[in-house]
Parts: sequence; structure tokens; C-alpha cells
Amino acid sequence: MARPTMIEPPPMEATPISWLPMRAFPPKYYGLDKPGMHVGVVGLGGRGHIAVKFAKALGAKVTVISTSPNRKDEAIQRLGATLSWSAAALFFPFWLAAFGTMDGIIFPLLSLIGLLTTNGKLTTVGAPEKPLERPIFPLLSGRKIVGESVMRGIKGTQEMIDFAAKHNIKADIEVIPMDYMNTAMDHLLKADIRYRFVIDIANTLKAA
Repeated sequence: MARPTMIEPPPMEATPISWLPMRAFPPKYYGLDKPGMHVGVVGLGGRGHIAVKFAKALGAKVTVISTSPNRKDEAIQRLGATLSWSAAALFFPFWLAAFGTMDGIIFPLLSLIGLLTTNGKLTTVGAPEKPLERPIFPLLSGRKIVGESVMRGIKGTQEMIDFAAKHNIKADIEVIPMDYMNTAMDHLLKADIRYRFVIDIANTLKAA
């Protein structure tokens, strides 16, 4: 077998793509990849902003539900979401307008099951600290499904990377040196990041 040809390393924006977004790629596996479907994304963070990009690339109408009201314009203008709502405004008027309209919701917030349309899917991402209590009647009333998005091995990961490359989907990152890590943790606690820190180890070591 011939020795593989060395290639240039991927850009830093691709670093989070290589491991993070597999869980933010559930529209592809839950039948939410048809143009015109309505997908809700809860949280506009490291995984959330990638989920918005994937859903948009699949042709979905995307609504972002965030705890940060100041990210509304960011979700719509920068990431291309159709709507963006603060979690604090879920009761009115958002709830009345969005009730029963979403084909899928990404990320675990079971209180939003009512926003799903018939046969809608709520996809949890990652493992919660405590077991989730899943309300039965909202699921029964509309044949709704609660599922999990997990890593899908090498084949699934390659499919996700190929899709990201085809649609030029990159993570929004802030590149930091190693000695900035403690400060970066403070920013993480304040949700003051767009949207992932990437540590530039090579240049940090060169500077040392």
C-alpha cells in the first residue's frame, strides 16, 4: 500500500467540526432534512450555532430559542435563522405563535414539547446531570418522539464532515494562546464567547 501523501492541516475553524457537531447533526437522521421543515434550536452556543448552520444548509426554517436576548440579531443576521426568541418570552407571544409548528427541536428542553407538530421530534444532545422526566400526555397527543443524538462512528462522522465541506460550514471560533486559558474560562462562565475557543498550541510553543 502506498504511503499517504501529507496534506496541509485543516483551518482552525474546522477543529471543532471534527468532533463537536456530530451531535448537532440530527436533522439528517431524524427525517428533518427536507426543505421547508421548521426546526427549533435551543441555545446559541458552541453546538447551537453549528446546529443552525446545518439546519439552514438542509433547507429548514430555523427558530433559535436562547436565554440571551442580546443574541437575537446575531442569530438572524449572522447565522441566517428565520426567527429568534428569548427563553424569557416563551409564554407570550412566542408560545401562541409557535405552538404546534415545529417539526423538530434540537437540544434537551422537554418543556418545549408543545411546540412540536404532529410526529415532531425532540432531539436531546449529550447526557443530562439528572435523569429526564418525560411528560407522557404531550407525547401521546401528537405522536411526538424524544430521541438522542450521539456519535455515529467513522462513517457518520465522515458524512458530517463532507456535508460541512460541501456547504462551507465552519465553527465560529476565537483563537487563544495557552496562557489565556484561565481568562477564557471566565469568559465561558459569562457566556461571553463566539462560539468556541481554540488553543493555538503550536504558535504558543514557538513563542516560548
